Amino acid sequence: MLFNSVHFLFIFLPITYFVFWRLRNKNHRYVWLTITGYVFYGTWNYKFCALMAFSTVVSFTAGLAMLRVEPRWRKLCLVLPITVDLLLLGFFKYFNFGLLTVARVVAWLHHPMQLHPLDIILPVGISFYTFHTITYIVDSYRGTITPTRNFFEFACYVCLFPQLVAGPIVRFRQIEADLENLGQAERVRNLNRGWSFFVIGMMKKVLLADSIAAVINPALADYAHLSTLKAWLCVLGYTYQLYFDFSGYSDMAVGLGYMFGVKLPQNFNSPYKAIDISDFWRRWHISLSTCLRDYLYIPMGGSRLGTWETYRNLLITMLLGGLWHGANWTFVFWGGYHGVLLALNRVFNDVYERMNVNIRRLATFFMVVIGWVFFRASNFSMAATILNRMFVYHKGTLMPAMVGLVLALAIAGIIAHFAPNTFELQHEWRPALTGAFALAYLACLVVIAGGSASPFLYFQF
Repeated sequence: MLFNSVHFLFIFLPITYFVFWRLRNKNHRYVWLTITGYVFYGTWNYKFCALMAFSTVVSFTAGLAMLRVEPRWRKLCLVLPITVDLLLLGFFKYFNFGLLTVARVVAWLHHPMQLHPLDIILPVGISFYTFHTITYIVDSYRGTITPTRNFFEFACYVCLFPQLVAGPIVRFRQIEADLENLGQAERVRNLNRGWSFFVIGMMKKVLLADSIAAVINPALADYAHLSTLKAWLCVLGYTYQLYFDFSGYSDMAVGLGYMFGVKLPQNFNSPYKAIDISDFWRRWHISLSTCLRDYLYIPMGGSRLGTWETYRNLLITMLLGGLWHGANWTFVFWGGYHGVLLALNRVFNDVYERMNVNIRRLATFFMVVIGWVFFRASNFSMAATILNRMFVYHKGTLMPAMVGLVLALAIAGIIAHFAPNTFELQHEWRPALTGAFALAYLACLVVIAGGSASPFLYFQF
């Protein structure tokens, strides 16, 4: 089920909302949010609900055990559930990738081997809810949080439908207070702010991201024949499509969270306004970048061990961050590319800081755009061809659709680079603003009703 679908907007959300606010007891609300989370998830493939439930039970049991076992056994309560979660993630997401990689290496060594990939369906959102359970276990072990004794409180945290399949990656401690006070949540104030976030996210997705995608996807399907101008327009189009698609989902998730009395964290803070690559990662997919920092980079030593060790830690962190996005070497390369950029940013930071801020911002955006080529490409051949088309002149003519793309890119660029982001807005329902939002939302509904709902890009991760 998609946020931008008729079934969600006119059936699932109204029923979930009105039943939730009819319940007064927080435990009843935990149960209801758990049930609706599994219904929401089960619309993709109900069989994978058992997988999520298993991961939930394992992590909840481990958290309870940490409250009761002797200190010497607490590490087992940390290692065992994380191992289970990573094995499940590894099998469904990376088993065939590893198998094919081994087959290619063996073939390269002239020792051909018959390795047949399995017919594995990737459970949607598994990367996100796995991070939820892992961060919960690690924080419990560190003493950052006290594991909850209420199973349905933990279950609704894991399967909370607004952030279940594409984030943001929410740590238990970030919403623990809201969950504890769920029985006293304020309905009206939360609804107004939540609806504002949701409508803005819907506009980003339906009116901007999907409009851009409708032009660039057919063009990129024939990437070998792109002209230089079309190649740049397509790559810039993907740059803005990805941002408005994912930040749109995140805004909608935050809005839905508000509607149910839960404040989800900000996931994007105007990333294309970043003045260096470190600043970009403080602004882009914040929930992932902070998780990688707190649960991988810092435990490896961060920047405390020395210069070369810092570069090593940055590279390893970003390589694994790239791999988290998908079982493809192009994602790994994209992560390594950003790891190298982060290291170079440290090396030349003094020189870079003396440059004009607008030049720094433009240079950062350029480096990010180049990285998105590898993120979008299905293989290195496609990435190399697109880069060749971008930087080696190839003539061609613009189709009428590309003229519309230029207009969409101009609007997207103004919003992404100069306008305040959703968290910087006041979300006050003044008459003129309310009318404009109503018209924009109506336009979204017309688009949705006129065609099939477009999945969010990060569902594949």
